[in-house]
Amino acid sequence: MRPARLRDAAGLHALSRAFVRSGALRARPADHYLDHVGEFLVAGGGGGAGEGLHGCLALRAEGPATAVLYNFCVAPGSQGRGVGSLLLSAAYARARRCGVRVMFTATTGSAALFLRHGFVPCAPADAPAGWAAALDPDRGSRVLRLTVR
Repeated sequence: MRPARLRDAAGLHALSRAFVRSGALRARPADHYLDHVGEFLVAGGGGGAGEGLHGCLALRAEGPATAVLYNFCVAPGSQGRGVGSLLLSAAYARARRCGVRVMFTATTGSAALFLRHGFVPCAPADAPAGWAAALDPDRGSRVLRLTVR
C-alpha cells in the first residue's frame, strides 16, 4: 500500500469505471482523480501511469478529527486476496497519523468487509452533513462509522 501519485490518476479513474457501471460507485470525472490524488491510497501499480493497480480508496478530511472513506474498489482479479483489508488498514493508519477520531463510509454492498474491520452502521444524520447530503438515496447506500483509536 502506498499513497497515490500524479501518474496514478488515469489508473484510478480506469479502475473505478467498472464499479461505476455496476452501480457500486458514483461517477466522477477523470479530473477528480488528478485533483484529489493526495487523498488516495493504492495497492499495486508499480508500472507507469497507474498501470497494474489492484485497488484503491480515498480518505478525505471532513472537519476536525473526522474523515470519510470513499471510492473504495478492488480489481476483480485481486478480490478475495486480502487487498481490501490491506487498504482499510492503511487508511486506518493514515487516519490515526492525521488525528482523525472517526471515519465514515457508505456502501451499496454487503458491508461485510467494513464490519469485519470495526465499522458499525449509523444513521446518515450522524455523518458530516455535507457528505451525507451528497449521498444518492436511490442507490440504497448504508452509512457506516468507525471510531479511530
